[in-house]
Amino acid sequence: MNLITDDWRLKLLAVGLAVLMLGAVAFAQNPPKQVVLNNVSIGYTVGPDIIVINPPTKTNVTVTGLADALTSVNSTSVAASFDLTKAAPGPNVHVNLVVRSLTTGVQVQNPIVPQVLNIDRRSSVTLPVTVRPPRVTSGWQVTKTEARCPVAPCSVVFNGPSTWESNLVAFADFTDAVQQNSYDVLTQQVLLVQNGQPLDLTRRTEPQVTLDPPSVAIHIEAKTGTTTRQVTLIDAPPSHGPPPGYRVTNVTVDPVTVVITGAPDALARITTITLSPVDLSGATSTKTFQVTINYPDNTSGAVAVAKVTYSISANPNATPSP
Repeated sequence: MNLITDDWRLKLLAVGLAVLMLGAVAFAQNPPKQVVLNNVSIGYTVGPDIIVINPPTKTNVTVTGLADALTSVNSTSVAASFDLTKAAPGPNVHVNLVVRSLTTGVQVQNPIVPQVLNIDRRSSVTLPVTVRPPRVTSGWQVTKTEARCPVAPCSVVFNGPSTWESNLVAFADFTDAVQQNSYDVLTQQVLLVQNGQPLDLTRRTEPQVTLDPPSVAIHIEAKTGTTTRQVTLIDAPPSHGPPPGYRVTNVTVDPVTVVITGAPDALARITTITLSPVDLSGATSTKTFQVTINYPDNTSGAVAVAKVTYSISANPNATPSP
């Protein structure tokens, strides 16, 4: 009994010192640390009638804890979120970002982070879809443009910030040049324009804006008009040349050019008109012919006849026929 009770104070002090020594060694091997977690995702809880414009999606979080506890900590070890169920709309709304640890033994250094958000009222608007006037090839004219949806008349529903809905219109564009009688495009993206400027639907919001449906079909009808083109008249080789001993020294055509009228596709291939051949078998001097102008199919012209004059003279190297 005396072994235990004798000098008990010294013995108790020795035990205490031993415990402190063990704690010091353990603390040296597993000291407290501080770690910055980058790109922690931010979650949002919003009411049914509000929407956040350009909301932050990531944040950096500083956590503390013993070295062993922080070994496997990463950006998914904490949760950052806004609770906006009671927030009121406004361009500069002061709210708190709440950050909490999901790992035992790890503490968030700043669990409450004040933030300023742009919060708008969320609403829906129904917009009729209009096909904007397409590019038209010369000589064609559009007679009908129509956007087609499962339900007529064709319209889309935009759900997003109410400030984006003022003077908002919906269009669909036909991107090719019209040069045939009809077109049917099954899927064409709907474009929104506000006050004459395109509205970027990829701009970040929380929740994200929606457009239903995002695309429509397009139907276009067109018809050819008429256009004009100036072409050159060309004389044809004579069906019979001058008598022996004579030759053609010059040919003139009057008029040299004519203006033809017709469908653009018909005119596109015409650059010249060749006149009908004439018979010079009895011509020994200058001779003029009235030649009917044969306009190509599906074209016409105001000038019906051309004058073709052949200058004929004796060939000095041959003896003219008697």
